[in-house]
Amino acid sequence: MRRSIVILGGGVGGVITANLLRKKLSDEYEITLIDRETNHVFAPSLLWLMTGDRNAEKISRPLSRLKRKGIEFIQGEIEQIDAQNRTVIVNGENISSDYLIISLGAVLTPEEISGLETGFSFYDLKETERLKQKLWEFQKGRVVVVTASPVYKCPAAPYEAAMLIHAFFQKRGIRPQVTMSFYAAEPAPLAVAGTNVSEGVQQMLRERDISYYPQHQITKVDPDKRELYFANGVHDSYDLLVYVAPHKPPRVVQESGLVGKSGWVTVDRHTLETKIPGVYAIGDVTGIPLELGKPLPKAGVFAHGQAKVIANNIAHKITGEGQQIEFNGHGECFIEIGNNKAGFARGNFYASPAPTVKVHQPGIRWHLGKIAFEKSWFRTWF
Repeated sequence: MRRSIVILGGGVGGVITANLLRKKLSDEYEITLIDRETNHVFAPSLLWLMTGDRNAEKISRPLSRLKRKGIEFIQGEIEQIDAQNRTVIVNGENISSDYLIISLGAVLTPEEISGLETGFSFYDLKETERLKQKLWEFQKGRVVVVTASPVYKCPAAPYEAAMLIHAFFQKRGIRPQVTMSFYAAEPAPLAVAGTNVSEGVQQMLRERDISYYPQHQITKVDPDKRELYFANGVHDSYDLLVYVAPHKPPRVVQESGLVGKSGWVTVDRHTLETKIPGVYAIGDVTGIPLELGKPLPKAGVFAHGQAKVIANNIAHKITGEGQQIEFNGHGECFIEIGNNKAGFARGNFYASPAPTVKVHQPGIRWHLGKIAFEKSWFRTWF
């Protein structure tokens, strides 16, 4: 009878884990990936989709392609996770495993804030397509970017979005007719990465005449009056609202018994194993506290590194080959600023007493680097 490893989620962490385990293990082990979507979407390119520099086909691949590599793919809704028995229910069917890896990410909940859904988001394919159309139609007025909670996927993304929208309007020749503001729930941009990084991003917003208002928690949107209301009593008007919704773990994860005080799945910060042996969690669905009191940012680069650790260590347990490794908290990301330029940041987020992050000045080099990474991504994993 074949042994089984089940991976929940076809995002960054799930796809990499499945690929690496398939390479490391014999056919005695069945590798199964489960996701409710049919396609994997390369999320870092959604910003380019927003500005019309990509189309949906260019940044998506069918998860069924993984079958060519010997990875089983099941499309379906995950109805229940029985972590104790490493079993899940999908499409009404029980699926058991020897190892269970949860990489289901975070779900977005704009409905938690009255009226927020009437705005435009760039965190999934369908919503980004809507925003792209709106940006093309927009002629003049007030654009407001809002983050509705201080913790969200890819902390650079809303700041990149603001700068890319600025550049897009410049290219269209309508920027003088548009005012732009950014209201953030967080105290500063990319605060976990350090003061220098935050100040650098704020300087780039100032250079683009984008007003920035940190620590403004949005509480309500009135789409009829086109007004925004914040917890500190401030209110403002808008013609186009671009938002990042609140995040939370998927329902099945919340009901799995694996969620800790952080509201996210608790794992060993080095091995990504949960309190239940043989059950792991990676990426956005986890809550990993850092020494400075803030959580490890939710970003694909960390899911990438964590997937490598889990795949290596499970293969080591099974085959005895190689040695155990640990996730070390290193991460890096490109920061798109428009006009074919990007910055680049890299650092150790497990450093004590605070993360150490180096930022490279924006330029064409890093923009081309992100393009190369996008191409490499699909070539390597699909």
